Amino acid sequence: MKNGVLNWNVDPVIFWVTKSFPLKYYGALFACGLLLGYYIVRRIYRRENLSLENLDSLLIYVIVGTVLGARLGHCFFYEADYFLKHPIEILLPIQKIKGVYEFVGYQGLASHGGSIGVITAMILYCRRYKVNFLGLLDKMAVAVPVTGAFIRLGNFMNSEIYGKPTNGNWGVVFQRDDLIPRHPTQLYEAFAYLLIFAILFWMYKSEKNRKAQGLIFGTFLTLLFTARFIIEFFKENQESFENSMLLNMGQILSVPFILIGVLLIFWKSSKRNASEFHKV
Repeated sequence: MKNGVLNWNVDPVIFWVTKSFPLKYYGALFACGLLLGYYIVRRIYRRENLSLENLDSLLIYVIVGTVLGARLGHCFFYEADYFLKHPIEILLPIQKIKGVYEFVGYQGLASHGGSIGVITAMILYCRRYKVNFLGLLDKMAVAVPVTGAFIRLGNFMNSEIYGKPTNGNWGVVFQRDDLIPRHPTQLYEAFAYLLIFAILFWMYKSEKNRKAQGLIFGTFLTLLFTARFIIEFFKENQESFENSMLLNMGQILSVPFILIGVLLIFWKSSKRNASEFHKV
């Protein structure tokens, strides 16, 4: 580190399991984030004396929804032209290189798609196991920011999704791409998500907030995607077509989530206040 600038040149591969199958920091951190999120939800279930019978099934729903949604989101939000011509690469972690398909992992996951995928998975889970939808989303909302923070740390280890050049005497030089000090937006997001986790956990501890089912989830949507919207101003665009746009794709996709979150907060807050008024 010199003049506050960190030179970052970490190999994204921890080690090679086989000659063609690497274990990467991103995948390991992604998995750790999901498991830690599951542990938090499990603790919440125990605190509320809820049955843990179908909780393992919930983890499977979350994993499938997250990965499938994130993958489809990237393919259709950011690189639709390419993947419509190479549909086999959408769901398989392969890419045609010099006429031969090679294992490359899932190079492209979109968090907005992952959010849609998780919510869809929750709908299916709640219908099958007869669980209150908003109540479950409140519990999930507490844990998801921690998972998101781990994923962004994985992006940092991969030297990807970084920020624009910074003129200050600080920043991170991602030497695998260039020698320009940049905003470490992955770390900005990771810190923001951990802060949001702390806020949501504090909210969850209030019985009034838990009873207003959907309030915590609405706060989660508003805070997380507002943070994402703001940080995008410091982030390099992921695809060239975004360069001519006033707002990039990440910001455009964040707006509906923010609006839904604000509506949920007002709806649930007004119902809670009305209920308290009638009690008086």
